[in-house]
Amino acid sequence: MRRNLAAALVYYWYLKDFGMSAPVLKPRSRRFLHAGLFLTLGLSLAGAAYAAPSGFAQQLAEEVAGEPALAAHYRDAGYSDLWTGADDAPRRSALLAALDFAPAHGLPVARYDADALRRAFAAAFTQSDRALLEAEMSRAYLRFARDLSSGALDPGSIDPTIKRRPSRPDPAALLAAARAPGFAGFLAGLAPGQPQYARLMREKLMLEAQLAKGGYGPAISAERLEMGDAGPQVVALRGRLQALGYLGPTPSADFDRPIALAVQRFQTDMGLPTDGIAGPSTLQALNAGPQDRLQAVIVALERLRWMADADFDARHIWVNQPAFTVQIIEEGRVSFDSRVVIGMKGADTRSPEFSDLMRFMVVNPSWSVPRSITTSEYLPLLREDPAAVDHLQLIDASGRVVPREGLDFAAFTDEDFPFDLRQAPSDGNALGKVKFMFPNAHNIYLHDTPAKSLFAKEVRAFSHGCIRVGSPFDLAYALLGKQTDDPKGLFRAYLDTGRESRVDLEIPVPVHLVYFTAWPNAKGVVSYLRDVYGRDGRIFDALREAGLEAAPVQG
Repeated sequence: MRRNLAAALVYYWYLKDFGMSAPVLKPRSRRFLHAGLFLTLGLSLAGAAYAAPSGFAQQLAEEVAGEPALAAHYRDAGYSDLWTGADDAPRRSALLAALDFAPAHGLPVARYDADALRRAFAAAFTQSDRALLEAEMSRAYLRFARDLSSGALDPGSIDPTIKRRPSRPDPAALLAAARAPGFAGFLAGLAPGQPQYARLMREKLMLEAQLAKGGYGPAISAERLEMGDAGPQVVALRGRLQALGYLGPTPSADFDRPIALAVQRFQTDMGLPTDGIAGPSTLQALNAGPQDRLQAVIVALERLRWMADADFDARHIWVNQPAFTVQIIEEGRVSFDSRVVIGMKGADTRSPEFSDLMRFMVVNPSWSVPRSITTSEYLPLLREDPAAVDHLQLIDASGRVVPREGLDFAAFTDEDFPFDLRQAPSDGNALGKVKFMFPNAHNIYLHDTPAKSLFAKEVRAFSHGCIRVGSPFDLAYALLGKQTDDPKGLFRAYLDTGRESRVDLEIPVPVHLVYFTAWPNAKGVVSYLRDVYGRDGRIFDALREAGLEAAPVQG
């Protein structure tokens, strides 16, 4: 009678706290959840008080022995339960509720499936089962907290040009926070605090709703549409613009002024040339469906988790490579904006992603040619003609200029070529008149360039990795404006000497070289840009492999 009553109370507790509708968890541990219907709770009939089974501590200690953070935490806590006891209900409910919301963040939910954990509770039977479940709950919590706060993936393993090293949370601190008061609030604060993260989450929900409604309607099959055109493809264009929120109701089947203005607004938001003509690039962007956009948003959320510790409220320099722009942002406002040229698509020339501090600029810089360019591009020319590339100086190991006369360049291999090449300051210097330095192991910086025509192109990926700035003098004025009342005069004073000069920034400025193909603009509208290097596709595939849901949530 007493056993039947205890079993009934246990059954009621599981139905109340965990529910019974989710699929069965696939066991992670080799011994996890053998069989059974209920936990052995040892409820006393008098007070319904919970007492831990005598074998729980021993089994839990064995289960976490190979995991230092868990082993230390449970040992220090006397192997008291964190999730599976009756008194743990508020903490347990807070965690499961947070895990339920993991899909909204675009996280790989298979790592910490809340419904599966609920079913696992209902399947636990012995003291050993409960200990295994206790450990698995802690593992799921640590995985979730790590993924939400700093990203689910290791960036460098996806693409070697992604140089980010996310700041990972300390497992011991996470476990201590779970036992402390206010755990639900702690969980809510794990996600990145930048406003762009919340905006991207809202965009994700909107895209999923649009998918549930069937998308944006028929694709536009025309190659080009402009003022004066008419017919079914203009109707398809009108429908797309209306579905995307750029055009109100209109019965016109003609490409008229309201449609041209709507196209311009769309082009502005997507970083396209704003000519009001639906050419190939604009039509490609218009034809991107909600599924394409959803993928870009999910990847952007992961990228932003890698940067969760970046202070976007502080003054910073923002180089978004797919947008081909550099901006100075102060308190959420863009105070400077310029076009840039980024690295070519080759494996060794793509611009990397990382953050650092801009500390100084060099006015009238010389250009020390990178070794890879020296041996791959210039040494073959010198072998054919020692007078080739005569704008470059030969520099020996002591830093002295070496005359070319009498040198047999054909005698040198790529490996034993003993000279560096350097271009002195000049109007034709490859770095132009100024370079902006944030010293880093990747030898990447921002700089001027004499090749001004490239900034007129729509896709600007032509450099060897560094970032060429379309308005470098204006960037210099903007940076110096924080330390002098006459930034133009100060800069010109150095420039007019013709000599190479270093100008320190009194307050170093954070610089972020980023790669967001989905990003909220100043109006809060999410812009969608080209995946120039194909990085987004690799990140999305890695998230899928890690357990991201194969299809978006519908409805």
